[in-house]
Parts: sequence; structure tokens; C-alpha cells
Amino acid sequence: MKKSSEKKSAEVAAPVPPPPTAPREVIGLALGSGSARGWAHIGVIQELEAMGVRPEVVAGTSIGALVGAVYVSGQLAEFADWVRKLNVRDVVGLMDFTLSGGVMKGEKLFGYFNDHHPNPDIETLSQRFVSVATEMRSGREIWIDHGPVLSAARASCALPGVISPVMYEERWMLDGGLVNPVPVSACRALGADVVIAVNLNTQLVGAHLSNAGREEAEREAHDRSETPERSFWSRVMARFQGDGQHPSFFDVIAASVNIMQDRITRSRMAGDPPEITLIPHLEDFALMDFHRANEAIEEGRRLVQRHEAEIRAWTRGRT
Repeated sequence: MKKSSEKKSAEVAAPVPPPPTAPREVIGLALGSGSARGWAHIGVIQELEAMGVRPEVVAGTSIGALVGAVYVSGQLAEFADWVRKLNVRDVVGLMDFTLSGGVMKGEKLFGYFNDHHPNPDIETLSQRFVSVATEMRSGREIWIDHGPVLSAARASCALPGVISPVMYEERWMLDGGLVNPVPVSACRALGADVVIAVNLNTQLVGAHLSNAGREEAEREAHDRSETPERSFWSRVMARFQGDGQHPSFFDVIAASVNIMQDRITRSRMAGDPPEITLIPHLEDFALMDFHRANEAIEEGRRLVQRHEAEIRAWTRGRT
């Protein structure tokens, strides 16, 4: 009788194992190339954060690498305030014209970022980050996931014919959009289970400046009263507009690069599709319309709102 009582007591005291829990899915954000349209990335990120979705992995190409670098550095709000204030004159003022490797060096633009934003090493960040670049000599796709975050972004931003290549770790780097315009694969490699991809290349860019951009630039040129500035603005407008009957040098570059990136994006995303694809509607945005940040950012926010149900379904339990 005593043994039976002891056995019953032991059975009652045995611990009950907890039910198995589903592993947490790692959310990745792939920010694609697309020049001025890339300001839409800012609105996408801001709206995702407002929903409570904070990606653990961020991969960026070209303008996507720049916005991603600022985001993971914790400076997106200040950066958004700055780009919203840009006008055509500001944009042209950041162009350091050259004939060596491109039309612009890019040093003035990234020098501004270095002066006004922190540049921590990627290894110290709370989010995993990778920038996609193209090695000029071999054409290889290069993933940069270490060192100063803004340097990694600069290596991805060297649009052929527009921004000069940059030397990174003793290798010349070109724009990452040449090989991987929407870096879904880089997100996967860094451990993302669910990838939200922002594709800016579905609507072909037909010109270097949109009609709105050209009109504003013409007003700026007309308002310059000093002779040197008039001469400078005349040269800028000549490069932007051509002769009115034939496509300008910039128009040819814009269309060629966008066509190429659109075809590469379709091919790569067919082989490795993201769980969620976000496509901003910015039909009239041209290559250098960086002064139209308000429109692009707001479209990015609306885009996430339109896909809210889909995003919440894929990020269940993470918001």
C-alpha cells in the first residue's frame, strides 16, 4: 500500500514539457536600385516601422544601399527631413562634374553624408546590412558586409557614365544594379526567411530629368543674374536637355541603364522570388529628379499601406 502511494506521488510531481513554439522568422528588406525613385525607400521603411515591422536584415543596391545605410545607422528621420528640402539648385550644387570615369565624381555628395551622418562599422550595427556592388575588372557581384557603412554604400553607387567608379579595398567598384538590382539573394544569404523587396525598375525611365524637373531647372537658370552662374546653368541645362530633337547624352544613359536593370531584375526575381514585392508608382520620375523627394516618400508610405494585410500575414507575430 505504501509503494502504491509513493508511485502516485511521483507521477503527480513529474514536470509537464511546454508545447513546442514555432521559430521566429527573420524579416529581410531588399532595397533596389533606381536613382531618384529610391527616395521611395524612405517612405517604405518609415511606414513599416509605424506598423511595428523592423527588418533584422537590410540589403541595398545603389540608391537602396545609401538609404539602407542611413537607416541601419539610425539616422533615417534626419535624412528624410534633408532630402525633402532639396530643390534643383541644391541637387546640381552637389554635382562635382568631371570627365574621368563619369559625369560626376560623387565625392561632394558622399562627403556631405560623412560630415552630417555617423559612419559606424557594419559589424557594430543591431541590424545585419549588406551593400551590393560590381567589381569593374571581373564583373563579379560583390557583397560588402563589413567596414564603415557609408563606404559600403558608396561602393554600390557608381552608375556607369554618370558617377565615377570608386576604389574599395584596392578594387574599382561600379553600381550594384549592373548585376543585382533588387538584392533578394543577399537578404537570403544573411538569414532572412521572409523578404520584402522594393523594385523600382518596372517603369522605364525615359529621360534624365522629368518634365517637372526640366521646368524647375529652366526657372532656376533664368533667375540667375550673375554671368558666371548663367554660364554654369546653361552648361547644366545643355547636358540635361540636348537639342530638343534628339535624345541627350543623359537621356541615352538613363534609358539604357533602366532597360538593362529591368531585364536583370525580372530574371533574378523569377529564380529567387521574394515573399512580398512592393512596386512604387512613379511613372514621371526621371534619373535625376532627386528634388522630388516628397512625392517619392509619400508614395512609399502609401505603397506599404496598400499591402498592409499581405505584410502582416507574412510577418505574423512579429508586429
